[in-house]
Amino acid sequence: MNSLQLIGSEEWCVFEGLGIPAIKARVDSGAKTSSIQATNLKIVMKHGEEWVQFEVFPLQENRSIALRCEARLVTRRTVKSSSGISEERLVIKTALRLGDEIFEIELTLANRDTMEYRMLLGREALSGRFLVDPAKSFIQSSFTEADIMQKYAPFIHEKSGLRIALLASNPALYSNKRIMEAAEARGHEIVFLNVELAYMKLDANSPEIRYRGGNILNEFDAIIPRIKPSVTFYGCALIRQFDYLGVYCLNSAEAITQSRDKLYASQLFARHDIHIPITGFAKSPNDTRDLIKMVNGAPLIIKLLESTQGKGVVLAETNKAAESVINAFKSVQTNILVQEFIKEANGQDIRCFVVDGKVVASMQRQAEKGEFRANIHQGGRASKIRITSEERKLAIKAAKVLNLVVAGVDIIRSNKGPLLLEVNSSPGLEGIENATGKDIADQMIRAIERKLKYHPHPGEIIV
Repeated sequence: MNSLQLIGSEEWCVFEGLGIPAIKARVDSGAKTSSIQATNLKIVMKHGEEWVQFEVFPLQENRSIALRCEARLVTRRTVKSSSGISEERLVIKTALRLGDEIFEIELTLANRDTMEYRMLLGREALSGRFLVDPAKSFIQSSFTEADIMQKYAPFIHEKSGLRIALLASNPALYSNKRIMEAAEARGHEIVFLNVELAYMKLDANSPEIRYRGGNILNEFDAIIPRIKPSVTFYGCALIRQFDYLGVYCLNSAEAITQSRDKLYASQLFARHDIHIPITGFAKSPNDTRDLIKMVNGAPLIIKLLESTQGKGVVLAETNKAAESVINAFKSVQTNILVQEFIKEANGQDIRCFVVDGKVVASMQRQAEKGEFRANIHQGGRASKIRITSEERKLAIKAAKVLNLVVAGVDIIRSNKGPLLLEVNSSPGLEGIENATGKDIADQMIRAIERKLKYHPHPGEIIV
């Protein structure tokens, strides 16, 4: 019997059968099984057996390189995360080359985007082969940065002719960074434009949009608007100007404006037979009591017309408290909506992410104990959920009514069936990508490609 070899706390692993030339793994003898980062999982039948197709982004903080892999599905395994949420993971078996050793291991396919390493090597793979020296790294395999670049050179796509701009305010936000990464991964050139640093020339003969320093921005193929509420008016003016210049805007100015006006959006939903919680709106304080009665009394929700991320939303638990809050808002001439409280939802709602007329991901949000708002920004917890066909149709219809290509549609389950809460034209990606493992930023870029009839480089396929 061969003596056990030493292995470091981190090692480079090679999976020739999956086409992965190198992936850095954290070695953890405390974990039973091994796992690898995988997104866009799809089950297919081959020779009467289930196989799983998936994408791996093997290099941390680099989404410009995506590898498409497939392997026979061995089993499905229920795994409980550190936050206590259980989820089913697919398990494959494949050959691993570690140093001079080649052996088969089981891998669970997991969403590891938020983890420091794209792969975890557990004790089942190490048993009978290696001993871990936690003080050292790369004992079995040591690749330089030049080695890694050489191994991945064949997977780096050339830039295409598509030129995309992300129109937002903060380039450091997770959602904005992910969209930039996804566009680059598809081979496009993308730049970040700060909404407030752009300005325009209104002229029938030579209209322009300029950026700081006087640079003219007339040559983009597409704009991805991520306009925060405080700059809605100016941001939408810019989007209209880009549209006038022939640039495709992923969400139009009209669609964004409609979604931000919660009263008008609610009227559109009611007109198109989309069910929402009973909602009231009034101006005169003299109507306050009847307004409360109209939405079935307290407890009830009071929200500002331009609230977002759960801010500007209040739960009034008694009629007296509701009167005080409503009259306080009205005394400062602030427009509000009054809405029935869906008690049976138990602080839960559903966020459906719609892209180009399809629900590409869904998550359930659970409010913190003692909190009624399930928003992630208010401390809500997110988990993957399977929505019903009725909820799917509701989400798609709500986005269509507002003419939004990209939308975050919030739904609540009630005794009357699913009800629409609101539609967000700049939905965040972090919570839902982490909860579902779906590459939503990639779906947004593909929607632009379909609209512009962009044909990728040879060997790359638009799905």
